[in-house]
Amino acid sequence: MHHRTVADVMTRSVVTAHPDTPFKELADLLDSNAVSAVPVVDSADHLVGLVSEADLLHKEASLPDLQGRTHPSAPTRAEQSRVTAETAQGLMAADLVSAHPEWTVPEAARVMEQHHVRRLPVVDEVDRLVGIVSRTDLLRVFLRSDTAIREEIVDDVLQETLWLDTRDIAVEVEDGVVTLRGGVENKSMIPLLARLCWSVDGVVAVHTALDYRLDDMAGHGRDPGSTFGGRH
Repeated sequence: MHHRTVADVMTRSVVTAHPDTPFKELADLLDSNAVSAVPVVDSADHLVGLVSEADLLHKEASLPDLQGRTHPSAPTRAEQSRVTAETAQGLMAADLVSAHPEWTVPEAARVMEQHHVRRLPVVDEVDRLVGIVSRTDLLRVFLRSDTAIREEIVDDVLQETLWLDTRDIAVEVEDGVVTLRGGVENKSMIPLLARLCWSVDGVVAVHTALDYRLDDMAGHGRDPGSTFGGRH
């Protein structure tokens, strides 16, 4: 059982710019390649920055409105330098966040969320650009088929990780929602099983409808009654 990595979902053929790429060429790169940002690399393909549509729009937004309908606010010193910039060097964001190919998809998603970014350039151990990963790329794990999700839960979670008898537990997956039915020996196995199912890529939710023989969480010993005396 393993999460897909950034290397599994990233775009490897990346449109790039260089620090001396002119403003109009940057605009053309974004438009002709239907992308919203381009990484900026040096002559050795080391990542040095990122230019997005928003960076280019600073110049447009700073232009005077001849009809007088809007009034641009006074730019800060940093904003003014971007407004007057003519190349990627002056436009790019240099303090950007990047990812590494071996990161798992959840790791990359957390970094995107924490830094409020839509994409992450992907670099190797010496900061050479090797790809780019977007929110859309990360969401591809939810395109996994229900069959593939169920097989991973049965094979990797139940059998290889927990050594459970698959005849005691039925795994149903519909639209990424996992439902577990049947029974386990100990009650404590139920939250563990649910947590491991959650870790499978493509799972949207996990529901448990499992009985148990022993309530080892409350210390009550064996529950009386049927073969599986408790329910969770």
